Amino acid sequence: MNESKFAHITKVHPCFNEKMHDKVGRVHLPIAPRCNIQCNFCTRELNKCEQRPGVSSRVMTVEEAVTHVAKVIKEMPISVVGVAGPGDALANPETLEFFRIIDKKFPDLIKCMSTNGLLLADLAEEVAAVNISTITVTVNAIDPEIGKKIYSRAVYDGKVYEGEEAFKIISEKQLEGIEKVSKLGVVVKVNSVLIPGLNDEHIPDIAQEVKKRGASLMNVIPLIPLYKMKDYQRPGCEELSTVRDNVEEILPVFRACTQCRADAYGVPGKEDKHLDMTPASHY
Repeated sequence: MNESKFAHITKVHPCFNEKMHDKVGRVHLPIAPRCNIQCNFCTRELNKCEQRPGVSSRVMTVEEAVTHVAKVIKEMPISVVGVAGPGDALANPETLEFFRIIDKKFPDLIKCMSTNGLLLADLAEEVAAVNISTITVTVNAIDPEIGKKIYSRAVYDGKVYEGEEAFKIISEKQLEGIEKVSKLGVVVKVNSVLIPGLNDEHIPDIAQEVKKRGASLMNVIPLIPLYKMKDYQRPGCEELSTVRDNVEEILPVFRACTQCRADAYGVPGKEDKHLDMTPASHY
C-alpha cells in the first residue's frame, strides 16, 4: 500500500476518518439492485423511511446517477462518490460503467464502493483500472461453522451454492479479493456485522486474517435484526465497544459509521439526505 495515498484518502474520506465524518459529505448512488449472496440478516427494500444499508427509494440508471452527482456537488461539500447497493456493487455491471464515466467527468472525487466480495477477486483489475480508491468489503466470518449460520446462499459462475458450501466460496473469494485489490493500491476497509452469541468472539480472528491480506481499517457494526435473524438481540453499546477495543489491538477501527442507506447523500449525521420516491426524469 502506498502510504501517502492511504494518508490522503483517510484525511478526506468521511467513512475512513472520524474527524471528517460530520464535516465532509458523500453521495451514494443506488444503481446496483442485484445481489449474488443471501445473508440471513438482510432484506433489500425500496422505501423512504428505513435508515439502513440495503434500502433505497428507487434504483437509478447510470445516466441518472451521473446527473445526480453533478447536481449534489454543486449544493454541498462532497468528497466521495460511492456505490453501496441496494444489492451488491460488483454483481451489477452498471457499477463499473458508472465509475468509468465519473473518473473522466469528476476526477477529483474519491471513488468508493461496498461489496460482499464474492466477485472482487475476479474484477480486481477492472476495479483498479477505473481508479476506485477505496473498497469496503463485508466479512462476517472466516470459520465455516459460524459462516454457514450467517450466509444461506451464493450464486457464483452460474452455480448456486447453499449452506456451508456457500460460505466456503464466499470466504475464499472475499479473502482472495482483498489481497488482490490491496496489491493493486486500493485501500480496503472491512466491515463486520456483530451478531451476539454467534460471531462476537470471532471478529478479532477476522481482523487478524484480513490484516494479513492487506486490509487497512476495520469497522464493527451492530446487527440490525431482520429476516432469519429477526429474533437475535441487537448488540448493546458496551458489547460493541468491547469488540471494537479487541479489534483495535490488531487493526485501526472506524467507530463513527451510521449504517447509511444505499441512496444517502450529504454529510453523515448532519446534513444527511436521501432520494425521494419520484422518478429522476426531472434531472
